[in-house]
Amino acid sequence: MSSLFDKRLVFVTGKGGVGKSTVCAALAMRLASQGKQVLVCMCNAKERMSVMLGSGPIGSNITPARPNLFAVNIDPDSALDEFARSVLKSRTIARTIDSKYVRGFLRAVPGMPEWTMLGKAWWHTTEKLNDLNYKYDTVIFDAPATGHGLDMLRVPQVIADVAPPGLLRRFADDALSLLRDPVRTAVVLVTLPEEMPTQETIELSQALTNELRLPIGRVIVNCVLPPLFSKEERVVLEASTHIAATDATHSAVVSARARAIRERVQGESLLRLGRELTVQPSYLPLLFDEAAEPKAIEALSQRLM
Repeated sequence: MSSLFDKRLVFVTGKGGVGKSTVCAALAMRLASQGKQVLVCMCNAKERMSVMLGSGPIGSNITPARPNLFAVNIDPDSALDEFARSVLKSRTIARTIDSKYVRGFLRAVPGMPEWTMLGKAWWHTTEKLNDLNYKYDTVIFDAPATGHGLDMLRVPQVIADVAPPGLLRRFADDALSLLRDPVRTAVVLVTLPEEMPTQETIELSQALTNELRLPIGRVIVNCVLPPLFSKEERVVLEASTHIAATDATHSAVVSARARAIRERVQGESLLRLGRELTVQPSYLPLLFDEAAEPKAIEALSQRLM
């Protein structure tokens, strides 16, 4: 299983609602607790990371969240301004981008909003301090859900293919080099032990490997239930469909049947993921109480790496 400890960039994606941000927060906590300087980048998201990290609100400026841990919620417009001022180091270009007409044009360029967000994360992997050490040891990118995440990852190749020689193309080439380097980068797929997320994860894995040639460092199955029933007990419970509504045991049997079905689906999903993916999955348990609180995230963080 690939270690995430020594990666420069960890790109976390998966179907919406599978717990990508939870995994990002847990991974960031684990790395920071081991002395790494960590930056978590969100993509213009509804901000929930601060609750998980126990920090103040996280906006478009990089915010200290915990010891060794920083976070930013990337806004495409702010990222474009920062690209002009910090990366291109050009006041003329910065003033040009401040024009609402130019800004409107750039927003209409296909892939430009995605590139500004992904490009900002890439840029932070290159930042160095005065002593020439990297400012951040690891940048964790809390990517959009599967389809949008794939589109975002395609943008550097599109720019490299169509842009004329120059800064934009050079940055796209450098970003591609990082993204495709298994020593420096890991794509982490997050899923649930359910039918639709499992299918989407398998398709995502195939696209990343065959089309984009990106290294899948880890597959994390979130919200795994501990089994309560044996296979034989699940068969009996799933067949229990004719319990009278007035029966005192009705509610208990209905609940047990629902749990048995979920356990069966979970088992089938885990078996399929293990069989069809090139990376063997690791598992995080379902948290029943205060799952978004820092204490719960810290508990999950101990199960990573």
